[in-house]
Amino acid sequence: MRTQNRANIKETEKPSKEFDSDVLFEQRLARHMDELKWLYMELYSNGSMFAELCEQMHRFYEERRTPLKKLDEKRESDPNWYRQNDMLGMMFYIDNFAGDMQGVEKKLDYIENCGVNYIHLMPFLDTPKGRSDGGYAVSDFRKVQEKLGTMEDLDALTDDCHRRGINICMDFVMNHTSEDHEWAKRARAGEGEYMSRYFFFDNAAIPSLFEKTVPQVFPTTAPGNFTWLPDIGHYVMTTFYPYQWDLNYRNPRVFNEMMYNFLYLANQGIDIIRIDAVPYIWKELGTNCRNLRQVHTIVRMMRMISEIVCPGVLLLGEVVMEPEKVVPYFGTVEKPECHMLYNVTTMATTWHTVATRDVSLLKKQLDIVSSLPKDYTFLNYLRCHDDIGWGLDYGFLAQQGFDERTHKQYLNDYFEGKTGASNSRGELYNADPVTGDARFCGTTASMCGIEKAGFEQDEAAMEKAIQLDIMLHAYMFMQSGIPVLYGGDEIGQVNDYSYKEDPEKAPDSRYIHRGMMRWDLAERISDPDSVEGKVFRRLKELEDIRKKEKVFVSNADTWTVETWENSVLCIGRYYDGDKLLGLFNFSEYDKTAWINETDGLYRDLLSGRAMKAAGVDIPAYGFFYLKKI
Repeated sequence: MRTQNRANIKETEKPSKEFDSDVLFEQRLARHMDELKWLYMELYSNGSMFAELCEQMHRFYEERRTPLKKLDEKRESDPNWYRQNDMLGMMFYIDNFAGDMQGVEKKLDYIENCGVNYIHLMPFLDTPKGRSDGGYAVSDFRKVQEKLGTMEDLDALTDDCHRRGINICMDFVMNHTSEDHEWAKRARAGEGEYMSRYFFFDNAAIPSLFEKTVPQVFPTTAPGNFTWLPDIGHYVMTTFYPYQWDLNYRNPRVFNEMMYNFLYLANQGIDIIRIDAVPYIWKELGTNCRNLRQVHTIVRMMRMISEIVCPGVLLLGEVVMEPEKVVPYFGTVEKPECHMLYNVTTMATTWHTVATRDVSLLKKQLDIVSSLPKDYTFLNYLRCHDDIGWGLDYGFLAQQGFDERTHKQYLNDYFEGKTGASNSRGELYNADPVTGDARFCGTTASMCGIEKAGFEQDEAAMEKAIQLDIMLHAYMFMQSGIPVLYGGDEIGQVNDYSYKEDPEKAPDSRYIHRGMMRWDLAERISDPDSVEGKVFRRLKELEDIRKKEKVFVSNADTWTVETWENSVLCIGRYYDGDKLLGLFNFSEYDKTAWINETDGLYRDLLSGRAMKAAGVDIPAYGFFYLKKI
């Protein structure tokens, strides 16, 4: 019934006469043609392949449905549409959240009740069972995993979301394919055309040269950057896992075909396409194969291709690196690349601040972000599907007496609940006994102490844990950019240890925070005495404030204010005459923010109380949103 209904809908959504003319397409193409051709020919020197790319862009434009074309035009006329203060994201795995895509569609009322209008569907394209890396080993870019649904289900979901004003984000895995992808199978069978789409070597000479300069991503669980295939007597480059074969973007056929996949997915109604592992996509012998110049050429071409065919679609870059390597992926104001990037370092620094009760490094990080052009939009989050790596500014920390190795050990011990008066619970990921390095896994609620307090039936500890959880979300909402929740955070969902019972998941501790959505607990959100009700109600209050106050737009002026108290952070926001100060106590003890804003009275947006922004007493894990009256 769903397929038949969808077919009928599609029939009525074919491009109307107002789009019969290719005027818009030709205008967009003309705007970008010179630069796009120049970059493409610089990279590939292949005029026939460029001509094919242009022909295919036109075909995908023609196939784009009228409602999507109208949405493109609307967004083109308002390029800041995604930077507004009503944008709130949520990310989740489809199967864990609602079973399948039709299940997600049935949960849209709940998502709307959460105040969310941007959902990131974690990888849902076809992957081989047991060798998927959580969905990041794609075997077919144009097929949904059978257990999750069909492309028709995806179309129906995106249509329903658009009717509700909800944006859909998906992952586009560019760096590699699964070894079960058709290209990989044909390459493994010895077809030269397909072998050239990967990196194959019949001896160890060149792979050994790469290994001298290319770091290992997973040195303990997947050491090395190449995998030996004894059945064909070749090495193949596998930066991440042996079943993920790196694509060779030196081959223009790879670039073209991946762009066709990109446009196909955009035409399913996707609003935001997350480019996975983008820094890795160009390989060069003698380099670390990270962040090379050609990567930026490819991302810039993707941006232009998108602006020609589907300008309503945003590019979200996944760059899990230090700020100086992340920021270049925005491109420039004149020649932009990604629309949005993850604020990874600030996320890690936030948890460092929780463990140390010292905001100095966090303040420095936020000052760096605040100094960037306002067109640079970050996604801010406390937790995501991945582990937390402690990629902090150790040069700055060294000045405060921190040693990198011992501090990483302290952070992991703290969040495991072993030291530092910690109430956190969680597990390590990819621990390396040689370097002492490790990453951390756990839900926001468990890291804040909700799991421990619940297990111990300690009501006082629970109130303190909930307060920390809410304070951190309030602080996240105050940052410059778009806040994103991980599904379950809105009800304080804790770690799920059942992954250990699944042989396919047990080796990967990241599944501890990727647990099934507890819908039985979500039913308690209307109970003000339940943990779920308390977390949900207080988060909703923050969301409502953010959507009401224009000062929360992403491109507002932001800055930090010195509080003269190590545990208290103060963030200022200013937009169109409105000024707001956010005060956040990262300590379990009452503190005083020794600020002295002398420009009059402020009103706390949570309590409604008028007060001076001077010598503000803040309770343990407390916070204020002080708006200038």
